Amino acid sequence: MDTSQYAELFLTESREHVSAVNHWLLELERGAGGDEPVSAIFRAVHTVKGMSATMGYGVVAELSHEMETLLDRVRRRATTITPEVMDVLFRAADVLEQAVEASVAGRAEEIRAESVLERLRAMGRATPRASAAIAAVPLSEALWTAPVPAGSGTLVRVRLQQDTPLRGVRAFLIVQSLRRLGEVTGVSPELSALQGDEFDLDFAVRVATDAPAPEIARLVKSAGDVALVHVESASGMTPQRSPAVGQTTATARPSGMLMAAEVAHAAGDSGELAGGAPRPAEPALAGRTARHVRIDLRRLDALMNLIGELVIARGRLQQIGAQLGHPALDETLQQASRLIADLRDEIVSSRMVPVWQVFDRFPRVVRDGARALGKQIDFTIEGKDIELDRSMLDEIGDPIVHLLRNAVDHGIELPEERERAGKPAAGRLTLSAARDRSAVVIRVTDDGRGIDRARVLAKAHEAGLVDASKTELTDDELMRLVARPGFSTAAKVTDLSGRGVGVDAVFSRVRALGGSVDMRTQTGAGTTVTLRLPLTLAILRALLTRVEHELYAVPMTHVCETVELKPEGLRTLRGREVLALRDDVLPLLRLRQVVGLPPRAAGGREHVIVLELADRRAGLVVDGLAGQEEIVVKQYDPVQTAVQAFSGATILGDGAPALILDVGSLS
Repeated sequence: MDTSQYAELFLTESREHVSAVNHWLLELERGAGGDEPVSAIFRAVHTVKGMSATMGYGVVAELSHEMETLLDRVRRRATTITPEVMDVLFRAADVLEQAVEASVAGRAEEIRAESVLERLRAMGRATPRASAAIAAVPLSEALWTAPVPAGSGTLVRVRLQQDTPLRGVRAFLIVQSLRRLGEVTGVSPELSALQGDEFDLDFAVRVATDAPAPEIARLVKSAGDVALVHVESASGMTPQRSPAVGQTTATARPSGMLMAAEVAHAAGDSGELAGGAPRPAEPALAGRTARHVRIDLRRLDALMNLIGELVIARGRLQQIGAQLGHPALDETLQQASRLIADLRDEIVSSRMVPVWQVFDRFPRVVRDGARALGKQIDFTIEGKDIELDRSMLDEIGDPIVHLLRNAVDHGIELPEERERAGKPAAGRLTLSAARDRSAVVIRVTDDGRGIDRARVLAKAHEAGLVDASKTELTDDELMRLVARPGFSTAAKVTDLSGRGVGVDAVFSRVRALGGSVDMRTQTGAGTTVTLRLPLTLAILRALLTRVEHELYAVPMTHVCETVELKPEGLRTLRGREVLALRDDVLPLLRLRQVVGLPPRAAGGREHVIVLELADRRAGLVVDGLAGQEEIVVKQYDPVQTAVQAFSGATILGDGAPALILDVGSLS
């Protein structure tokens, strides 16, 4: 059976299990949850072991087997949780993740697992599990509950481990494996009974094969959870024992992979794979209707591109309909417009995933960084269920890692320093996500020392980045300085930070996504960095603005309101034009100035778009407003001498292009 078709499915499921392992390892280290973390880690590792063995990924199977052995000792209280044990388990989880990725990519020779395997074996040496003792009973005394099946060929008797989950799935795996050696002429109990878990621990198979008994035994044992194999061929009976705990079966030939529809058929209504893993899809069985299906993200990308083109075509049709003024055509266009909008909403919804799918890997980042620096950090994640476009979620992972590492390295102090300042020894670090209108707001907050403004100012003076007479920095000025490429106040480069690329990478990435970044810091109290992101990258609702004869699109993510500019509301503050709006004073920026056009002649009406960037508000002055419209974002590469104030372009209903304003770039 060709298992390559299941490689992507194996990769997806294994990533989920490794993520679960990391989560529960953190819980175990904190001493939370009693016995639940150990059991949860054991189940996840056990599932990866079974899947990797059937896929033929030997190193993954061997590594997960050794982890399972050590976890079994912990579960049985034969091994005590110590910092050394936790370090080995964390390291093993990292290597397991690397091994999974490399194995699926066909680069198994690049895996370096020898060191961690040796440490796992040293900690996992113990007497075999009780169920393995069955194999030590002489065959003449062993009581097989399954009768010998009729038919010709080699007789293979199998006894599963006592605690084997979903025995029917495991038995089906073994039968499918034996089919690779020859025709299966008989099964006892019948295959349908095996699939329905209608047997104890024993079953027997007749297979017409010339394969030697040791090879048959190795193939059976590679499926996992096998206590005893008994092969009876023409040359006599050959008993084979399942390996004792601490030994490995990684070199055994894997059985055929049982996944997707085949797993669902074998598992019946249980909803799980062998080892407790959720099955990948829910096929129609016994009258049940399929509810979920795995779809390649590239197909969703293609659908999004098509709906984007359809939105552009809809805009053109609406313009033509408005020119013709035909009632029947108008009614049909309205109906088509509603259907296109509904279709767009469904496609966008199908791409939305909760942020925990990326956020769940960050506790390990914080934990490892804190241990490396000798710091104590209480890390909290809030708003895990907030949804974001899958492509957007993939893009923000690295920027958040940079922010967390900066907080761990530069922000939060060492325990003794915090205690001298009257703070708890453990610092607080929070990652939160929340919806705000048509945007998602992500915040990284710490209660550390804050950014040293004097140090940043001194560094800026030294580099000639600010005027020598400047004696203080506002939050906005501070943010622009620390976001400059190569700017760093770190005294030395560490594994976490200090190269001056972290904050710069965050700003560049977020702005490329059409979002904005805001930073607020207070000496001795901590720092908060806020990322404001659109829900999706492909289709945005935008406010169309006009300057001279050109139209520009402003994402509605940042628009609070629009007002007509009244001369009596204009003021000058510290040499800068501001607008007094109700109880607020907004700094003003004229779009004409941004795009390099001369000031407008006096007497014409102007409008102000009130923009919101995190906790700041500002006013953008434009000549006119052309209404709201859904736009399709098209990436473009501007020439080096062009104005760096646009994040993309779009095609309007009349076929004319319009640039999309990068609000985060406005100063």
